[in-house]
Amino acid sequence: MSENEKKAQEATENKEVTVEQNEAAPVENTEAVAEKKAEEAPVAEPKETKTNEPEEFDWDALSNKKDIYSADERAKLQDLYGKTLSSITEHEVIEGTVVALNSREVVVNIGYKSDGVIPRNEFRYNPDLKVGDTVEIYVENQEDASGQMILSHKKARLLRAWDRINEAYEKEEVINGYVKSRTKGGLIVDVFGIEAFLPGSQIDVKPIRDYDVFVNKTMEFKVVKINQEYKNVVVSHKALIEDELEAQKVEIIAKLEKGQVLEGTVKNITSYGVFIDLGGVDGLIHITDLSWGRINHPEEVVQLDEKLKVVILDFDENKKRIALGLKQLTPHPWDSLDANLKIGDKVKGKVVVIADYGAFIEISPGVEGLIHVSEMSWSQHLRSAQDFLKVGDEVEAVILTLDREERKMSLGMKQLIPDPWKDIRDRYPVGSKHTAVVRNFTNFGIFVEIEEGVDGLIHISDLSWSKKIKHPAEFTKIGEKIDVVVLDVDEENRRLSLGHKQLEENPWDVFETVFTLGSIHEGTVINVIDKGAIVALPYGVEGFVPNRHMKKQDGTNIKLDDKLNFKVIEFSKDNKKIVLSHTETWQEPEKKEVKPKAKASENRSTKRSVKKVNDNIEKTTLGDLDVLANLKSDLEKKEKEDKKK
Repeated sequence: MSENEKKAQEATENKEVTVEQNEAAPVENTEAVAEKKAEEAPVAEPKETKTNEPEEFDWDALSNKKDIYSADERAKLQDLYGKTLSSITEHEVIEGTVVALNSREVVVNIGYKSDGVIPRNEFRYNPDLKVGDTVEIYVENQEDASGQMILSHKKARLLRAWDRINEAYEKEEVINGYVKSRTKGGLIVDVFGIEAFLPGSQIDVKPIRDYDVFVNKTMEFKVVKINQEYKNVVVSHKALIEDELEAQKVEIIAKLEKGQVLEGTVKNITSYGVFIDLGGVDGLIHITDLSWGRINHPEEVVQLDEKLKVVILDFDENKKRIALGLKQLTPHPWDSLDANLKIGDKVKGKVVVIADYGAFIEISPGVEGLIHVSEMSWSQHLRSAQDFLKVGDEVEAVILTLDREERKMSLGMKQLIPDPWKDIRDRYPVGSKHTAVVRNFTNFGIFVEIEEGVDGLIHISDLSWSKKIKHPAEFTKIGEKIDVVVLDVDEENRRLSLGHKQLEENPWDVFETVFTLGSIHEGTVINVIDKGAIVALPYGVEGFVPNRHMKKQDGTNIKLDDKLNFKVIEFSKDNKKIVLSHTETWQEPEKKEVKPKAKASENRSTKRSVKKVNDNIEKTTLGDLDVLANLKSDLEKKEKEDKKK
């Protein structure tokens, strides 16, 4: 072996050792390694015949012998290989590709010299994750103590989440979310690492009774509301279903026709009706279209999730509203009503609805008649139907009107008893006396009821002969009994004219003979007014003293509670008025001697008055007997005094 061949073999061995060392230790400078190897290699003894230094090993020549690439080709390959390795910066969000995954970990290639490993639970919102999917990665550390990259998908989602949420909201995108837990009124959903709220009303188009069945599930959502200030997000799953149903509704409604019979399921029950699911579109059966008879609540007829056959009554293509009917699938009760039923027949039924104006009586399911309040009693004074009936009462009535085409019937209760106005003149003749009950007041009189259905009016002027009454309430009270006399009978208008004062004789017939013009009587001032004074005279009569007749003899005017003599200067029986004067009692000139003829005339007048009083006492039954008796005694004394004179 030549000297050059020996040197080449040694260089090759040294190169192999260097490669092995390079694999186990960091790469050092090539020239430094060569120098080190040269120092460690055994030094060959110089030949005596060789006086020059040994030639330096040509490493490039060795490499060129075995390299299949030229220098330019090698430079190009090195450049291409360098481009395959990404420049990784810590704390940055980049994209990676899933290259492997199992139940615990996901291996992601981010274009670096080694792959990253991420816990699988960071992808729980995406159960469909597979090899080849592109995911966002946050680089926490390029290399830990064991030489492994520290990556996080959760942090990457959080950093990009708010932008993604806003983008999804603006573009109305469908996004995936993981239902983490239940909360008050709904669910908490993990969307892009942000906790969003899913209201219970937005879970499904139908009411959800148990929210817990959705926990730990991944679902699709739409972002429906964002609060930028508080970073709150509201999502909806119902919106996705509604979009699908909307397309179905358009297709279904396009095929609907009035009168079409469909089968549906009771979806929801409210106080005003029932919602029916017709297979993608909802319809409403109003409570009035559930049954021909009256019902208080739809639950009396249907149950939740019950399957029913319904008929389409109407629908609105624009508003997507469908009106359904259930009772229309059965014959109308009026069509099966007894054909022999006629006006005047007696029927029995139950009170189903009551109002102030009357009561509805159900003769049979779906067939009702109205009893107006005026047909409940013969009485004419105002009442309400509640005074006679209540809901649930079983009643008997007479058919007053019957219209089968309009399906209307009016009934009456009072017709079951005799009309009290029949032969009214025989039972209540003019002048007859009765006891009535006060029912109502008006400014002009009192309405009273003598018996059920027989009313009468006592005019305010027929209450008292002497007392001035401004309002009937001053005289009596509602509900009290009062004695009356029949003054007139109006059979056509069913009204009696009654009187109360007519129970007594008119005392003004007697007062006319007592309070004659010029006669003087003692009285007491009971009231002083602007125009004069009111004076109480004997026998309960009041008189009026004008201002010009109030002057006393001492020059002063009369005042309250003064007890003085008063002269009658005016008397009106029709107007029940007595005008008095005190002034004329002391200004009156001396009396002249009365002529015999005048005395005789006065005696005759006194006798007539006494006789009239006697007659009144005999005729009076309910009058003030004491007053008239005292008046009679005074007249008799006066007659005796006149005889003595």
